[in-house]
Amino acid sequence: MSLRFVLDPELTPDLRARIVALWVDVTNAGGAVGFVAPVTADEVRTIADPTLAGIAEGPDRLLLGYHDDRLVAMAIFTDPRFHLKPHLRVLTRVMVHPDAQGRGVGEALMRTAAQVGRDLGLAALHVTVRDGLGLDRFYQRLGYREVGRWPGAIRVAPDDDRDEILMWLSLTEDQPPN
Repeated sequence: MSLRFVLDPELTPDLRARIVALWVDVTNAGGAVGFVAPVTADEVRTIADPTLAGIAEGPDRLLLGYHDDRLVAMAIFTDPRFHLKPHLRVLTRVMVHPDAQGRGVGEALMRTAAQVGRDLGLAALHVTVRDGLGLDRFYQRLGYREVGRWPGAIRVAPDDDRDEILMWLSLTEDQPPN
């Protein structure tokens, strides 16, 4: 699958709608991107709108992945908004469209994100992962290491609390080959 990545695209109304549609599709396929299926575009917009404002107005950055002209992946470089952490970013809303999963898109997205982080002069990237889905193994294969857990931090349903796994990638140490 040929992919093209774009950093900081213009957030037109059409692109915003495509981002929300991606978010809905990923969530409704079981993706762990801030909601539990089923979810509607209106529900996603409650989080997407302020998230996209943080990108449009800064300081957050948006990385999008396209197959041809179709949006298939995204990740947000979220600024921690703390003056003692200018050297790192938290990758949030990392997602790959369900139709594109299993084709290397997620790996390409994360490797591109790491390169963007290096190009920005960052020392590290941090992601949080919902336990119970095996996502931590995906990130570990890419060089991330678990650095902690918040027990029961995510409530996906009554009596179904999940740990939030904290994962870290140093951008200054030797990295696994691309």
